[in-house]
Amino acid sequence: MAKWTAKHEAPEPLEGPVVATVTGGTIIWFAMFLVQLPFYGWFADRDLLWWVWCCAAGGVLGLIGLWYVRGRDAALKRHADALAAQETASGPAGPAAG
Repeated sequence: MAKWTAKHEAPEPLEGPVVATVTGGTIIWFAMFLVQLPFYGWFADRDLLWWVWCCAAGGVLGLIGLWYVRGRDAALKRHADALAAQETASGPAGPAAG
């Protein structure tokens, strides 16, 4: 079996408001969990408790994801600041005027 190779380069990853997106998703998971709690008995009678606990797990995993993306965002900002400081210290980059 031949190894598959890509015919074109992968596109750049999309960057956007990642922290806000994960925060919003986490809030939605917890809200769905809280909305389902009053109906716990209904879910239990129909053997559908996994719906309730799936929402709880989504909220907890969202908190872990929020911790991760906040750290990633901070690291990206530190890296950008370090590059800017390095560029300022070494002078403007580009071809020398002659």
